[in-house]
Amino acid sequence: MTTDAEQGCQLRQRRREAGVKLSKVARLAQRSESHLTNVEHGRRSATPEILSAYERAIRESTDMRRRDIVTGLAGALLAPQATSEILRTGFTSRLGARPTGDDWEEQLDGLGRSYMADGATVVQTQLAADLAVLQHAQDSPQMWSITARSMAIYGKTTKGPSEAIEWYDLAAVAAHRSQDRDTEVWVAGRAALALGYEGAATPSALRYADKAITLAGATPSAGLLNALMGKAHALTTRGLTNEALDTWDHVLRVYDAISPDDQVTDFNYPYWRLCVVASLLHARLGDPEAEYWQAEVDKYRPANMVRFKTHVELHRGLMLARSGDYRGGVEYGEAALDALPVDKRSQSLYLMLDEIKASKAGR
Repeated sequence: MTTDAEQGCQLRQRRREAGVKLSKVARLAQRSESHLTNVEHGRRSATPEILSAYERAIRESTDMRRRDIVTGLAGALLAPQATSEILRTGFTSRLGARPTGDDWEEQLDGLGRSYMADGATVVQTQLAADLAVLQHAQDSPQMWSITARSMAIYGKTTKGPSEAIEWYDLAAVAAHRSQDRDTEVWVAGRAALALGYEGAATPSALRYADKAITLAGATPSAGLLNALMGKAHALTTRGLTNEALDTWDHVLRVYDAISPDDQVTDFNYPYWRLCVVASLLHARLGDPEAEYWQAEVDKYRPANMVRFKTHVELHRGLMLARSGDYRGGVEYGEAALDALPVDKRSQSLYLMLDEIKASKAGR
């Protein structure tokens, strides 16, 4: 295991190589410079919050992706904790009473709620632990369905689109073995939305979306809704505005047909969550209708869903940058992300900030 002194030395070296001042890390970490000096000299331990602050500061200064830094910085502290949790969960399952399929369904539903409220970082270790156990529990279609859905969510917690796609493809295989059409549609649709919303790997987003749409046929479901939303975003990223708007009309028809309730979980679509997706879509299109959807999110979003407040603020930053105030849009987006606790930030939010920085007026 890396010692505090070794870890501190590594943090100091990487900060200096990136040309980052200690004062900037202190601001992001909400710690004093003297505290961080003690960390860099091994006199104090680096907490996950401090590691995330170094990660953010270096990423901003070097334009490196967050995923390229996690292994080197946060990995030294977080990996042993994750490994311990995975081992503990695995042996507890082996040595204790074996969970039933319904037990696993309840566990997955809880993770779906936690993902929405807390984000990918919080649920990743628990999902990894569950998958370590589930790989030995594939004795029924129900267990394959649980595994497939778990894999799809886990893909959202990984460090970049390439790794996520590997998990989505595995999830698709597991979903097929579940012999459950709804599971297959949901897994493919969730992959399409994840990649489409992030504006990443557009060909894969369209591939997953078309697969889900074909499997669903005329049957409305949350999975089909995911697929159509992902496809609308992917088409927008490609500049196919008319096709994107036609697809969004289909989204609204499916939404009306499935009539979701207000339960906040990754497997459900309360109205405010639909509005978040609509907000970014119309912001990307440069459509003033984005402001309507943003106002709807502000009105209906539960107070504890703070991550999604940041999503919408970043959408506003994108609109500002595209309207002509590029610098103002970037500063607005940076301030929105800075206001969110580091443990609730996600790859999607960092990619969205990158999208603002890459935008130009008139595009």
